[in-house]
Amino acid sequence: MSKEDLLTQYAGVQEVSDRLNIHPESVRRLIRQGKLPAIKFGNKWLVEKAVLEQYASRYDPRPGNKATLL
Repeated sequence: MSKEDLLTQYAGVQEVSDRLNIHPESVRRLIRQGKLPAIKFGNKWLVEKAVLEQYASRYDPRPGNKATLL
């Protein structure tokens, strides 16, 4: 499996923010708080696309609403 094939399984912060309709800094905050699982590759955060879809199905961007993975 090539590096490009492996990276297609992950989404960057901008792609995650577009999917969740929130600001990129809000994505970084969710990652720092441990609410959105991600890995750091160099200086970039990457979220597995399968995890992103699971998270997005339960995420509500309105203030005060809590998102959960389970």
